[in-house]
Amino acid sequence: MSQYKKSEINIEVVTDENHVPENITWSAQDGNVYKEDAKALMLSVWDSKDQETLRIDLWTKEMPVDEMKKFFHQTLVSMSDTYFRATQDDKMRDTMKDFCDYFAEKTEIKKG
Repeated sequence: MSQYKKSEINIEVVTDENHVPENITWSAQDGNVYKEDAKALMLSVWDSKDQETLRIDLWTKEMPVDEMKKFFHQTLVSMSDTYFRATQDDKMRDTMKDFCDYFAEKTEIKKG
């Protein structure tokens, strides 16, 4: 008989009067994380019925552009790793990594 475990990740967003995020916190009991501050988040959920990705992209007013560039770069690198783990397609992973290097160079995250 298998044992099921339920986990929750909670995201709390406080907005101003124009619905612009002022504060984002997240909690994950399994990871011992409780109301940790975040300046940005990207969440993607696959809707199998409609065959489309549903997304939430948020960032606070205090998120500096240089940090946003790093956030995007690290997210793209992570996506290429996840893509490989899901598909074992090393050629596309390598192509994606090449783009990540290009992105880092063009956004001046790393000089090349």
